[in-house]
Amino acid sequence: MTLIDENPAAVASAPARTKPVTMAAALGAALRDAMAEDPDVVVFGEDIGTLGGVFRVTDGLAAQFGDGRVWDSPAAESGIVGTAIGMAEYGLRPVVEMQFDAFSYPAFQQITSHLAKMGSRTKGRMRLPVVVRIPCAGGIGGIEHHSDSSEAYWAATPGLTVVMPSNPTDAYSMLREAIACDDPVIFMEPKSRYWMSEQIDLPVHSLPMTRARVARIGTDVTLIAYGSGVKVALDAAEAAAEEELSIEVVDLRSLSPFDDETVCASVRKTGRAAVIHEAAGFGGFGAEVAARVTERAFFSLEAPILRITGFDIPFPAPKLEQYNLPNVERVLAALDTWEW
Repeated sequence: MTLIDENPAAVASAPARTKPVTMAAALGAALRDAMAEDPDVVVFGEDIGTLGGVFRVTDGLAAQFGDGRVWDSPAAESGIVGTAIGMAEYGLRPVVEMQFDAFSYPAFQQITSHLAKMGSRTKGRMRLPVVVRIPCAGGIGGIEHHSDSSEAYWAATPGLTVVMPSNPTDAYSMLREAIACDDPVIFMEPKSRYWMSEQIDLPVHSLPMTRARVARIGTDVTLIAYGSGVKVALDAAEAAAEEELSIEVVDLRSLSPFDDETVCASVRKTGRAAVIHEAAGFGGFGAEVAARVTERAFFSLEAPILRITGFDIPFPAPKLEQYNLPNVERVLAALDTWEW
């Protein structure tokens, strides 16, 4: 499997079925294929029609399927999700885009109080097959409300499946599975990875979206990551190998439900674990990961679980984000704090 980092300008021109395929193009292909197979799938959000979305993920969909199935919504995220809930109640399968992570907050009540709870409220009689796409995290030089990592909010909400791919193969496969799911899915897309490319033929199918995958085999340490953190973990593993430290990398893929089996099997093998994510450390998703692993694999641990995260501050200005985001140097420095 060959991975290539491309220039952002490539997104607009990258066809969905060429080699290499960007993650943005893979997501667009997943939407296109799902809409072609199921006339109940509709796509809407801010600027996703004529423009093709800020990141061009939906480029060409409006021209292919018409404005009855792909359309631009008003800049009103609560209205977008509320409309999607009503459409799902009447048998459609809406896929909506929040454009940027922090833009999803006006829809918080619709998502947490209604989208997540309708199945339980009706004792399973009413299912809501809604996918909420949320471009997330930093690494693109965006200002503060364009670079949030909001995954902990959604993962803490029972009734939601929360997933985040880290590569084009998973992006295509997981989005197709999310659209086919009869219950709501928060589909988070790390913006800095939209232009990562992979040599693949579409359509492609990977692991079920709720399963973690071992992205690199190792024996000494388990690095647990998701989204943009997976690349950081893999790069750190490469650097550590030069010092004869063998790092295993686990890509969570699904935050809720959590794949305890895969994660804990890796930690039991290596005896050490660290979690990487861009969000602030305090109250971040890494704390839940550390707690779950400690509860299930305590007697296999040779050292405390580490968290390598963003700082406990609002997301900084673009010129400063590089100092806030976890990187290889911070990962290796954290591992050096253990007594080996």
